Amino acid sequence: MWSADDVARDSVRRQGGGLTGAVVAERIVEAAVRERETGRALLGGAFSEYGSEPERLAAVWAAKHREWRRVSLLMDASGWDAYEPERDVQGSVWARERDERRQGVLSGHAAQLARRQDERDELRTELWLAAGSGRLIRAAADRAGLRPGEVLAQLAERVVVGEDGTVSVPPFSPSR
Repeated sequence: MWSADDVARDSVRRQGGGLTGAVVAERIVEAAVRERETGRALLGGAFSEYGSEPERLAAVWAAKHREWRRVSLLMDASGWDAYEPERDVQGSVWARERDERRQGVLSGHAAQLARRQDERDELRTELWLAAGSGRLIRAAADRAGLRPGEVLAQLAERVVVGEDGTVSVPPFSPSR
């Protein structure tokens, strides 16, 4: 769901708050080393120590390297003694965009879960009625301009179960 840049920006923003320029410079060096190591591992085929997604890890370290350099340049240009994520305009825009995408994904996931629950609650059945009951349902359906299954669905929607377990349906007129 998250790009390497998203992961790097979020990580740097969370870890960088309050760091001085010297510490940010150390982070740049560390990210550069990790970027080279993961890049070499990809070229040399040494995947096992980097897990099942070595390409992704290499991309994330490259993105972290870029992001730490961006933060360093911002601090130098702004004259900051320490990195303050709240004052980082571009970083704040990216963070808001990430949060909006995250909320969209969470909302979509919640809606999908609700649809699945509704589907689980649905009941599909094939019903064989005795001739007499079938004629009554067909007659009610014809009068209402409905199919017999639609009349049965409306009937089921109006079922009332009493405290003693008795089942009844109050009088109603099937309708579209």
